[in-house]
Amino acid sequence: MKKIIEINGMNCPKCQARIEGALSKVEGVKSVKTDLKKKTATVTTEVENEILTKVVTDLGYTVVGVSVKKGLFN
Repeated sequence: MKKIIEINGMNCPKCQARIEGALSKVEGVKSVKTDLKKKTATVTTEVENEILTKVVTDLGYTVVGVSVKKGLFN
C-alpha cells in the first residue's frame, strides 16, 4: 500500500535525500519518493505508521500526518 507522510521541515534537496535514504533503509519499505514542493514522502510499504513516523522524527523533522493513498492499484 502507498502511504503519504506529510513532513514539516523538509526544505531543501539535502533534507529530501536524508529522509528518502532513511525511509528506504526500513525493512519492509519497497519504495520511497519525496516531493519537496508538497513536503511529502510517498512510501510503498506495509510497515506501521508509527515506525515510519519515528524514522522521520528521529532525523529532526515533524510528521504532520500519515495517510493511505486511495486508488485502483494501492
